[in-house]
Amino acid sequence: MEQAFAGYSGQAYSPAGDKGRFVLPPLFRKAVKDSSGGSRTLCLAKHDRWNCLTGFGLSRRFELETQLDREEEMAFKLGREFDRETRSSQLNGFVEIPFDDSGRFVMPDYLRGLGEIADGLYFQGGGRFFTLWNPQELMRMGDDWAAAKAACQALVSEAQAKGKKK
Repeated sequence: MEQAFAGYSGQAYSPAGDKGRFVLPPLFRKAVKDSSGGSRTLCLAKHDRWNCLTGFGLSRRFELETQLDREEEMAFKLGREFDRETRSSQLNGFVEIPFDDSGRFVMPDYLRGLGEIADGLYFQGGGRFFTLWNPQELMRMGDDWAAAKAACQALVSEAQAKGKKK
């Protein structure tokens, strides 16, 4: 029996690999593939408020109009301006990136620049999407991010220790 997509949860870290590749960790790889109808397609975009990227599978495309409707309705109720075209461009401005069976993918340089991605990626589950952080950028976030910061530090230290053993 096929299960409905349950969202993205958990944390992981991927050091930058050779040829500018990163690895989509197994936990996230499976969820992206499941939410992309079995396709190995990762969708990435710049987060609209945080200095990081967002990732998700292809199925999220079908939620974006509903999200726009909700945001527009909320803005109306609060008496705030809402530019639907700009927000739609932000939400739909993602790039579809293929990844191989091992989860390796190449991130476009412009996204690396927007997310200030350098030596590695920290992945943080967020339900309908997940975030991809330069660990130094995550450390600049407030106390609301204490658990993510602690997980990130532990995962980076673990990766560095493994790297020294090689």
